[in-house]
Amino acid sequence: MNAMKLSLIRSACSGLRVHPRSRAGGWTRRCPTVGPAAGQSTFRAASDATGRGTSAKLGLHLRQQSRKTDGSECAASLREVVQHTKDAMDVLQRRNPPIQPLLAIVQAGEDDSLLEINKKMAGKIGLNITQICLAKQFSEDEIVEEVLKLNEDPRVHGIYLHLPSAALTTRVLETLKPEKDIDGISDLNIGRLVRGDLSKGFVSPLASAVLDVLEKHDAPLEGKTVLLVGGEGRVGSALQCLIERSGMVALKNNWNLEILQRQVMQSDAVVLLGGGNIDILPTCFRPGAAVIHCEPTLESDDHAFELSSRSGIGYLTAAYRAQNVVRSCSRWIQGQQYRPWRLRSLKLQPLTPVPSDIEISRAQIPKPVNQLAEEVGLLPEELEAYGRSKAKVCLSLLDRLHTQPDGKYVLVAGITPTPLGEGKSTVTIGLVQALSAHLSLNSFACLRQPSQGPTFGVKGGAAGGGYAQVIPMEEFNLHLTGDIHAITAANNLVAAAIDARMLHEATQSDKALFNRLVPSVNGVRKFSPIQFSRLQRLGIDKTNPASLTPEEVTSFVRLDLDPSKITWQRVVDTNDRFLRKITVGQANTEKGQIRETGFDIAVASEIMAILALADSLEDMKNRLARMVVGTSRSGQPVTTEDLGVSGALTVLMKDAIKPTLMQTLEGTPVFVHAGPFANIAHGNSSVLADKLALKLVGRDGFVVTEAGFGADIGMEKFFNIKCRASGLRPNVVVLVATIRALKMHGGGPNVSAGAPLPKEYIDENLSLVAAGCHSNLKKQIQIAHLFGIPVVVALNVFKTDTQAEIDLVCEIAKGCGASDAVPCNHWAQGGRGSIKLAQAVNEAASRPSNFQFLYNIEMPIADKIRTIAQKVYGADDIELSPAAKDKIDYYNQQGYGLLPICMAKTHLSLSHMPDKKGAPTGFVLPIRDVRASIGAGFIYPLVGTMSTMPGLPTRPCFYDIDLDPVTGEITGLF
Repeated sequence: MNAMKLSLIRSACSGLRVHPRSRAGGWTRRCPTVGPAAGQSTFRAASDATGRGTSAKLGLHLRQQSRKTDGSECAASLREVVQHTKDAMDVLQRRNPPIQPLLAIVQAGEDDSLLEINKKMAGKIGLNITQICLAKQFSEDEIVEEVLKLNEDPRVHGIYLHLPSAALTTRVLETLKPEKDIDGISDLNIGRLVRGDLSKGFVSPLASAVLDVLEKHDAPLEGKTVLLVGGEGRVGSALQCLIERSGMVALKNNWNLEILQRQVMQSDAVVLLGGGNIDILPTCFRPGAAVIHCEPTLESDDHAFELSSRSGIGYLTAAYRAQNVVRSCSRWIQGQQYRPWRLRSLKLQPLTPVPSDIEISRAQIPKPVNQLAEEVGLLPEELEAYGRSKAKVCLSLLDRLHTQPDGKYVLVAGITPTPLGEGKSTVTIGLVQALSAHLSLNSFACLRQPSQGPTFGVKGGAAGGGYAQVIPMEEFNLHLTGDIHAITAANNLVAAAIDARMLHEATQSDKALFNRLVPSVNGVRKFSPIQFSRLQRLGIDKTNPASLTPEEVTSFVRLDLDPSKITWQRVVDTNDRFLRKITVGQANTEKGQIRETGFDIAVASEIMAILALADSLEDMKNRLARMVVGTSRSGQPVTTEDLGVSGALTVLMKDAIKPTLMQTLEGTPVFVHAGPFANIAHGNSSVLADKLALKLVGRDGFVVTEAGFGADIGMEKFFNIKCRASGLRPNVVVLVATIRALKMHGGGPNVSAGAPLPKEYIDENLSLVAAGCHSNLKKQIQIAHLFGIPVVVALNVFKTDTQAEIDLVCEIAKGCGASDAVPCNHWAQGGRGSIKLAQAVNEAASRPSNFQFLYNIEMPIADKIRTIAQKVYGADDIELSPAAKDKIDYYNQQGYGLLPICMAKTHLSLSHMPDKKGAPTGFVLPIRDVRASIGAGFIYPLVGTMSTMPGLPTRPCFYDIDLDPVTGEITGLF
């Protein structure tokens, strides 16, 4: 057989599951399928429209034919193609049992002749077929609509447009996905054929069938002349290309009688491709010339291998079409596998002095997010773009890459910080820039989304800084993809539901409440699904509302919330101190339902903590349903599911659960997701972002995520809460330190945001540095070792630091047990300034770790609190207030005793006393109260007074933030 003939699939991809979207229901309502054993076809008609019908039949009347191709030639090829395709199909399904390749035929009218031929081939090979029948009169829009649906359906592996040539407009062909164009009519597939690149595209099945018959008819083919009659379309062009690549000469005639007879006399074969009606004299044919009819006439005999010359080409074409469908399915499976990265880094040209953050950000043009996604192995259908520079990533990625080994997991934590922050975000970004852009190691940064509270308040944004930033930084810091707004909406819906329910219970009888909560619709009264959950919690095993007893009706309709024990507050993502305590219900319409409540900042909402800890949409829904909003007068917890609002919360959060993809200044990928407080919550980015990134980077790649505040808070909660929830185990801890923070812990004066730094922090002072290293730095290294994880100290270098101070820190850190300690200059140099850190992390990650939790989850609540206080903070013991003891007893009674602990304490000291620096000892940790986030899944003891609503300073950051109305550029962000 000729070498240019399409090769057959002899192997298939292994180890892959069906794309999650293929599990969606409703398939038979849109595209009914014809399986291999089905007895008859099924149809779906489209709306009527004007247009042409199917193409005219082919017709060349031969008074005598020199040599007509017989059915045996087609039958031999047919058996061979069918057998090879069946073999490929068997291998494909043996390795991927859920996969069933599907061919979709789009045609005008309900003519079954073509379907019958393809159905017979499907039955022999094992394909499914669906037939979509447009009206006889159809429009271009209808074709495009059908093609778009089939393009996006992962169950469809091949699309055959059996339509008139005039209907295959440029718009239609541009809409058709080349990877599903199994008839090879799209521009890309025709172009690939012309170039001779058959590794990705498809060749017309009819052209392949004709070439096959020519090969069987007379060999060798080289130098033969083939006349194509009526082949002005794309199929004719494809056949001409195949013929010429096989060494033959192709002549074309579009039914021009004047030259047709002369061309027939010159030709070794005549292929009839188009409609026409011309008589040819027998003397016109060369002796032994073949005549191939391309009209697919269906024979009445069901035995597909007993073929005439006309029906033979039809069946052989159908066999090649089926082969292309199997090949398309195999390619789709291969496309679902892990894709090696092809990351193109962006070049940096650092300036001295270093410009402002926003100037640096604006000077770098980010890659289009779809390009970045492709570089890191994401599929187009896994991306939901929000503009040019950011996009949501679908969780279906986890199903697609479920067999892919995780990469290495790195946590960036810090020593106890000054109020100015020590640069964990910049270290995180500088590290991934160094790993990917300079060491060519796949790496992902996973960061929290910043609240607009600090952005407009005192601290500014959280996109990093200098030449280690996420870009565009203004988009990162302002709104992003609206996740915090979704949390605000969901949180406040719960608050509204609480107050409304209390009002209605206070002003209505049991019967009135029941009739409104379970209304009669068209004479039928029934419970909604979420109400069955409440009935189950109450121990009522009934499905008919009419069967409830009066006592059961009362239990069902009355949550009986105690106003003094409502724990749920409203939220807003602004530092607004005057909302810390408010009074609601003062209007006359609220009928005296007045109570005190307050606002938290949006990122302090329990819904934010849930977003960060959920590992699937279902898990998030269950966690949202478990949230406790208060306690009834009888002492029972009341949940959002009891309120009937948890399903609506999931709807509001359905997009927020998807991480947002962005990039660093050097074009390396970043996931931005979630932003829980690091005091009353766990202060880490999301489990889902980490899991997605760990799959994408590959076995030898790195995922670098950041913990809030110092290692005593963010890191401890990362290990004991987030790692318990996710099942993930870190390989390395990067502990960020600054010389100014070490000087503060060594006895230096206090530091205040906005105030000039005292001279001790500007001038060299080795004694303060050494004291800070031997106290706070040493203690934080020891905390990491409690969990069995190696530590690399990253010294974030400032321009006021001296070389002697830098060398001293690195020397003492190694002496305190760090695997390595390196200075980092990423702020001024980008990834190049963190190459040594990247090398140290890579080396530390290659060593075995012995991760362990700090406490057993089954320990009593008080003992878990005590373990953290003594081993992490250095306290002698804890002191529980009477209120804290009562709460612990209550939580044990309600079955919450097995939850992990999330300590709420100051971040400015290892102790509960903000002014106690270094590594305090000899103190007792006071626990004034104990609260629970049941949906998030932790108990949080309160150590001192925690503010969940920051206030604005005298001169907030918003004084400097403005918009240029001419250019549209934002100024003042830093």
